[in-house]
Amino acid sequence: MAHQVSVFAENKPGRIEKIARILAEAHINIRAITISSANGFGVVKILVDQPQKAFEVLREQGLPVYLQEVIAVVLEDTPGSLHRVAKVLAENGINVEDAYGFVVERGKAAILVIQVEHEPQAQSVLERNGFTLLSDEEIYRL
Repeated sequence: MAHQVSVFAENKPGRIEKIARILAEAHINIRAITISSANGFGVVKILVDQPQKAFEVLREQGLPVYLQEVIAVVLEDTPGSLHRVAKVLAENGINVEDAYGFVVERGKAAILVIQVEHEPQAQSVLERNGFTLLSDEEIYRL
């Protein structure tokens, strides 16, 4: 199982800088980040090399932060890879609530990070269908 840190923040200048500074000062490396916002507020979702430590240092700085489990699926960096994962999930009635991805090695490997309602079921379905899922440690060694 992998983990991401979600920080809830008002959508105004300096919020990302503050989060990035806190993590940098704690020697925490960011692997991936996504930001979404609506009505003046947003959620910054971050994959880091030390998720528990990131959660703690952000919380100590008074930021509303949440540590949550996610599924990190290894994909080939080729056309159709996302479709293969999405098809398996859809055929098994699993809804993807949120997702983002990043390339590890161009033309070879990418990581899709997904949030689903029933994680154990999704993990089992993906593994049965030949997909490799990564833990925190495996993500950060890539």
